[in-house]
Amino acid sequence: MRELVFLRSGRLAWRECAAPHLAEAGDAIVRPFLAGRCDGDTVPIHRPVSRALQAGMALGLVDPIVGSICGKVPFHGPFPIGHECVAEVVAVGPGVRRIRVGQTVVVPWAVSCGTCPRCLAGLTSKCATTTRGTLAAYGFGSASGPWGGMVADRIRVPHADHMLVPVPDDVPPLRVAAASDNLADAWRTVVPLLARREGATVLILGGGAKSIGLYAAGLAAAHGAATVHYLDDDPGRRQIAESFGVEARPLTATTRGSYDIVVEATSRAPGLRRARTATAPGGVCTAVGYYLGVGTRVPVMRMYATDITLRVGVSHARAALPDLLDFVHRTGFPAERVTTLLADWDDAPTAYVAKTTKVVLRRDRLTRQAGRGSRVARP
Repeated sequence: MRELVFLRSGRLAWRECAAPHLAEAGDAIVRPFLAGRCDGDTVPIHRPVSRALQAGMALGLVDPIVGSICGKVPFHGPFPIGHECVAEVVAVGPGVRRIRVGQTVVVPWAVSCGTCPRCLAGLTSKCATTTRGTLAAYGFGSASGPWGGMVADRIRVPHADHMLVPVPDDVPPLRVAAASDNLADAWRTVVPLLARREGATVLILGGGAKSIGLYAAGLAAAHGAATVHYLDDDPGRRQIAESFGVEARPLTATTRGSYDIVVEATSRAPGLRRARTATAPGGVCTAVGYYLGVGTRVPVMRMYATDITLRVGVSHARAALPDLLDFVHRTGFPAERVTTLLADWDDAPTAYVAKTTKVVLRRDRLTRQAGRGSRVARP
């Protein structure tokens, strides 16, 4: 079978590999038919960062935890890439009870068991059962486990009854192509906070984690935020934000006062400083980008004096997916507006490196919907 591999900056290729098999009773084999490019994948794709990060770790300038996620030479190819997909289930092990062959499912980016104390607490990306190092995840290389990438003919999913989240029948799969990671990441930055603070004001600083900032802007507006301001220097992304009913301006624009909820998606230290400054007393600032340097400064005393909460950390997509998919099902939230390139699956080596906001790869399913809850083979 084929899988997409990262070779080096700007270059990806299809590679032949062994097909996955049902190794445990609780496994499933799924066939991805939609795959989104995570915002974080553009770091090695668009910049030759491997040797620079290795040198930075050796000199104490880059946090060594980067190596535990991406390898001693971070993002050193070849390795299978991709960790957002919607898939159809093609086989299940004898221990699988809830998931059935033919279902359309979202596969979370991080591998989790669903039964350990961390998973039960909602920390599904820090599962105590599956994590041997820092993360257990698809698409980051062998340092994060043997799971491969999601841009592949087939992938194995352990703990399938927990890991695989069915897509509701009435939801177009393209709408949730990024639910494995970026859409779920955006959800956690605004939706739970708005549920506790009705009518809050929201600021999103975009441009680094490109799609996450846009999803967050749309979700904030859809969940009743009193004000949503989206700042980004890219006019195309500002136009997408405005389509969600959000006021969008360049990053150079002056922010108006302070905000109850701030999403820092520039992925840069200056953006982080600005985001903290723009957070209102008692507010929450969530940073969703990579801050690789060990010298990223946090003004703890200032945050103490203004009672600001700064949240950083990986997203726990599996914990968010049931509520997220239910919301999309009930409201028809048009998350697909963020997709700026919908490409043919076979064109993945060139499409995945495109310098655009959100790439989604697409191919035909093996099955098609014949009626609610039923499926028949495609001729």
